[in-house]
Amino acid sequence: MHGMNKISASGAMPASLNPWRLELTETVKLALPIALTQLGQVGMMTTDLALVGRLGGDAIAAAALAQVILFTAFVFGMGLTSAVSPLAAQSFGAREPRMVRRSLRVGLWAATILGIPLSLGQLWGEELLLALGQEPQVASLAHEYLLGLAWSLIPAWWFIALRGFMGAVNRPEPAFWITLAAVPANFVLAYALIFGHFGAPELGILGAGVATTIVNLCMCAAALWVCYAQAPFKKYQVLGRFWRYDGHLMKQLVAIGTPMAATFLLEYGLFGGAGLVVGLFGASALAAHQIALQIAAILFMIPFGISLAATVRVGQEAGRKNPVGARRAGFVAIALALVFMTVMTVIVVSLRHVLPLFFLDETMKDASEIVAIASWLLLLGATFFIADGVQTAMAGSLRGLNDTKIPMLFAAISFWVIGFGALYLLAFPLQLGVTGVWIGFTIGLIVYCVMLVARFHRLTARGYIPDAPHAEHVISKAKPLPAE
Repeated sequence: MHGMNKISASGAMPASLNPWRLELTETVKLALPIALTQLGQVGMMTTDLALVGRLGGDAIAAAALAQVILFTAFVFGMGLTSAVSPLAAQSFGAREPRMVRRSLRVGLWAATILGIPLSLGQLWGEELLLALGQEPQVASLAHEYLLGLAWSLIPAWWFIALRGFMGAVNRPEPAFWITLAAVPANFVLAYALIFGHFGAPELGILGAGVATTIVNLCMCAAALWVCYAQAPFKKYQVLGRFWRYDGHLMKQLVAIGTPMAATFLLEYGLFGGAGLVVGLFGASALAAHQIALQIAAILFMIPFGISLAATVRVGQEAGRKNPVGARRAGFVAIALALVFMTVMTVIVVSLRHVLPLFFLDETMKDASEIVAIASWLLLLGATFFIADGVQTAMAGSLRGLNDTKIPMLFAAISFWVIGFGALYLLAFPLQLGVTGVWIGFTIGLIVYCVMLVARFHRLTARGYIPDAPHAEHVISKAKPLPAE
């Protein structure tokens, strides 16, 4: 790290004597643009939901159900392509530029191979929702939304892989600027296509899905151009020999990324399953649940950005074979997430009666009922918000150590054995309804959080460092970068 042995002009202590302060500074510098990128992406989802909300309570419920179907596929691919980040970060820390490029390349291949069948699978969303007992009118609207959303998967996953590459080489800012430009573009395009303004056809809820897909394609194209043509990324020649299938490194990506994908799927599956359960209590309850979760998702993006930064920071220290630095990076990430989520939880609880109004037309007949339920759920979510922030920071730190299989088992136990079991028991036998659902998945998240912190502490206390990613054939460092 630059400047470790220098004394600042103000007479501050040398940075080498303040490794925790230095790590905090480096983590914040990396996490801030990543977190803002995540916030921008959830901002697009939020504006979509706010616009769809003007179509009525059934439309909000349909959007919630459609996102259950889409995100079941999306989070699996997100987990796989997110493995680019630890692999590339470890290679960057080990000063292996070819492996940085190869890590990105196999991530793009994986996104494409997985995306084709999963995109087509979205077209049967209505049949699945009907089989799960959802209301036919809401299921039909959800199907319309999915027709537009289905084709957003592959470009969204490519953007995640490209963003992971940018972060791994300590340059996450372009992804933020791309996302910042995409937020207003998505709003204008969705507004035009939903309501038929600016000469666009009036597509209703289908228009929201089409707008999301178009914007994701543009974001992917912009990120690919930046990585290919702009410094400092272009020296990695990210499209060099792109069509060469790297089977050996693909196996490493799958070995790390599949448990990550399964963990994301288990976590999102808990919330998706909770949404299906809430749907049994009526459209108003489901709309309120979706609004409260969307507010939680906005809060979650900052800790998730910290988590992605933690993966890079821990991964880079692992690549340098520095277990003390890796441990410090993980615990700094936890502290940042804990402080942020505590402050934001206080704010949300204070504004719980106001925030849901952003997503609704107050003249709707069921608006007051939806706001009342949503505000109560936001109060219930106080503990859930904090636990969710800490667990995601810890999970990111473990990913930096390539430790993904044991956290996957923790997720299965805490989310489905404990979390879903508790929410079903509280919602039905104990007749707490939607309240029971929220208490149940909060219990699961708290258990998962404790398990992850204990796991990271145990691994790093004994100096665990994973093997660096490697190719099937060793490449001489003396060769120029394009040679493979």
